[in-house]
Amino acid sequence: MSASQIIQNTAYAKIDLHTHSCASGHGTTDRITDLAREAAKRHMEVLGVSDHGPATLGSAGLSYFRSLFLCERNRFGIKLLYGAEANILDTDGRLDIPDDILRRLDFCIVSMHRPVYTAGSATENTKAYIRAMRHPNVRILGHCDDSRFPVDYRKLLQAAQTFRVTPELNNVSLLPDSYRRDCRANAISMLKVCETLSCPVLLSSDSHGREHIGDVAECVKLIQEVGFPDELIAKSLW
Repeated sequence: MSASQIIQNTAYAKIDLHTHSCASGHGTTDRITDLAREAAKRHMEVLGVSDHGPATLGSAGLSYFRSLFLCERNRFGIKLLYGAEANILDTDGRLDIPDDILRRLDFCIVSMHRPVYTAGSATENTKAYIRAMRHPNVRILGHCDDSRFPVDYRKLLQAAQTFRVTPELNNVSLLPDSYRRDCRANAISMLKVCETLSCPVLLSSDSHGREHIGDVAECVKLIQEVGFPDELIAKSLW
């Protein structure tokens, strides 16, 4: 489904890989089952569960991520992928989930969050992302649109292509009351570089609980506003 089809049909994305269950804390009580049931109601096809890594206050411990491979792969007709939104810990790109667990996950999103990561310069933050992307199961760059963590988009996205990692356009970042800073302007800058490099972009809800599963309406509005090509909207990971 193209961006224009999503907005015209007031439909939801067919694939949403950045979602959170109660294991992430943040107040939601929805389980993976609840997310999958809601995804089925919204006629989605693929749901990725990517709870926050253990360095995030209130999130699950490593045992949760270690056991995800035991979970069912199909619920209510929805294909389920099990991943994590790992925290980048420092400018060396270290993550809060160890390699032996990352290898068993379907994918990993890498993100910067306060107070886990202490922001540096754009050069330092870009290097941290690039170093984190070297792990083969890191597949998505999470909300790299926050001015509190400035980056060099050209260097970052060139590296993403090298490591076969997909940057996301994050729906929560684009909400009018988003707690992140200058996300809209930064997202436009990122999209311009992506178009120049022919780098695909993944549309993500970043939903915490079932209410916003598959909701990428703000992403679609921005995509249409800047004329970003539909063919560069990722339908899957690399």
